[in-house]
Amino acid sequence: MATIRKLRGRWQAMVRRKGLQPRAKSFDGKADAEKWARSLEAELDRCGNLPDTRVAEKMTVRELLERYVAEITPAKRSASSEAYRIRGMLTRSICFRTLAMLTPADVAKYRDERLAQVAPATVIRELNTLGHAIDIGRKEWGIHLAQNPCRMIRRPVPPRGRNRRLQDGEEQRLLEAADSDSNRPGIPI
Repeated sequence: MATIRKLRGRWQAMVRRKGLQPRAKSFDGKADAEKWARSLEAELDRCGNLPDTRVAEKMTVRELLERYVAEITPAKRSASSEAYRIRGMLTRSICFRTLAMLTPADVAKYRDERLAQVAPATVIRELNTLGHAIDIGRKEWGIHLAQNPCRMIRRPVPPRGRNRRLQDGEEQRLLEAADSDSNRPGIPI
């Protein structure tokens, strides 16, 4: 049974179970505190354990991306381009959302706003980076999220690749330009 009490002008709900760390959260209204306690107890009854969502409730997308760029990005071959991409993402409004409150609708809104400004390939790269950062947070950093919201939205359609053929005479001009190059191995400049 949860304990609901008034503490410093707010309502605090506390859920205790033997063998688990007690969880408490404060609310403005008593009904909100009771609702949170009921849902937490139902989760305990259903699963038998209590997922620790406190980190996800406190950490913003910005904090997650900053930690990701500091710890994960330097080990990648494309570290400089990914760091540049993340620095640009840090200025967007999605970065002020906490991870627990981040929904697929938020990510879809971000996608649509970015598609109005940049190419679909750029948006795909940004969504992949954000999705990977959330996956790393869930798997390695102990951030409990039921699902990754980036994996639940449609990706923009990638652009078709270029398909250009040489026009008449272009092949000969390319070969002549390559032959006239003075930067051949073995020839001093």
